[in-house]
Amino acid sequence: MRISVIGCGYLGAVHAASMAELGHEVVGVDVDPGKVQALAAGEAPFFEPGLPEILKSAGATGRLAFTTSMQQVRGARVHFVAVGTPQARGSNSADLTYVDAAIEALIPHLSDGDLIVGKSTVPVGTAARLAQKVKDAGSGALLAWNPEFLREGYAVKDTIAPDRLVYGLPAEERDAATAKALLDEVYATALSHETPLVVADYQTAELVKVAANAFLATKISFINAMAEISEVAGADVTKLADAIGYDARIGRRFLNAGIGFGGGCLPKDIRAFSARAEELGRGESVAFLKEIDAINLRRRQRMVDLVVEALGGQVFQKKVTVLGLAFKPDSDDVRDSPALDVAVQLNGRGAHVIATDPEAIPNSIRLQPQLGFATDTQDALYGSDCVVLVTEWKEYRELDPVALRAHVRTPLIIDGRNVLDPETWRGAGWTYIGMGRP
Repeated sequence: MRISVIGCGYLGAVHAASMAELGHEVVGVDVDPGKVQALAAGEAPFFEPGLPEILKSAGATGRLAFTTSMQQVRGARVHFVAVGTPQARGSNSADLTYVDAAIEALIPHLSDGDLIVGKSTVPVGTAARLAQKVKDAGSGALLAWNPEFLREGYAVKDTIAPDRLVYGLPAEERDAATAKALLDEVYATALSHETPLVVADYQTAELVKVAANAFLATKISFINAMAEISEVAGADVTKLADAIGYDARIGRRFLNAGIGFGGGCLPKDIRAFSARAEELGRGESVAFLKEIDAINLRRRQRMVDLVVEALGGQVFQKKVTVLGLAFKPDSDDVRDSPALDVAVQLNGRGAHVIATDPEAIPNSIRLQPQLGFATDTQDALYGSDCVVLVTEWKEYRELDPVALRAHVRTPLIIDGRNVLDPETWRGAGWTYIGMGRP
């Protein structure tokens, strides 16, 4: 099948390359000439494991192309819209400017029988509004909504072999059948492997994504709230999480206390969900999400406070090494990153911050050039008064405390992700401080 993907940022670039890798003929469209040029050359404009390889392999087959010209979508049967929905300036609501612009630009190039497929995370009610706009244009095209569930660091796998598929289809039975048949053809490989498929209406498909993110954010913030209690009670939140995680109704995954979540999805999605619920007159139904957001932000502040306390009440002119800048490992994404936020706050208090990260330094320099950076971990650690681990990259989890002690001025480490073994580090002569651990 010939497919177009409108918007070649993180979601769109991965989707375009993955669809071509599965055998479809794909054209990706973006307004950024630099991004298009890089993708066309097989170069990923951001760090995502596996993406450069499929960009090159799919590009070599001639099935994958990128362009700035919307006219090139002509002849495609299915058009995926994968543009961003950032938080609106001065509001918690989602900014739908790019979604609306993509649909407007796409409409003149549609043919009867084409299918537009929304993948962007949007407030409930958006798909129905856009479907009416497409219908009023008289192109004969249909619209479906197919939310994405990508995890940064695993996005290629999640696209090629998803854990589930969700179709939000038109209300009219004939249109729904047509849209489903086209989506089934797009996802034939995944469906042949018995990937679970949920067929629903527009509204349910829109809510699935934000509901999933809200639940995940709630689970993470729950254990962080327990960390707050553990800190004042003298309990160990990691053992608490182990104990409740054995309950099959709860599970251990995502019960790791630390400095909280970040990135370009969870924070802005739960805020947009709350804002949309209020617009619908049901703000009280998700009022707890505001506290989830508050707990998450408090954990960043708690990390800063731990550093200040550990350094005797002030950090002025103390060298603090920050291990990690990306919001999670296996990514260079620093959007709403707790790690970068901690580094900035410490710098603002007068600390001499040296931050390092395997992939996220260039993005961090663009956003926060006032920080100090080191590409080599040992260089970052040299002469440090305090080491702060805030992104749990594998190479940081595997640091040798014995070898590293010779590089620092003071063997003090604060583990913002609770991924290090306290006894090992203390046995090597370090002062170890965790989050919610005695």
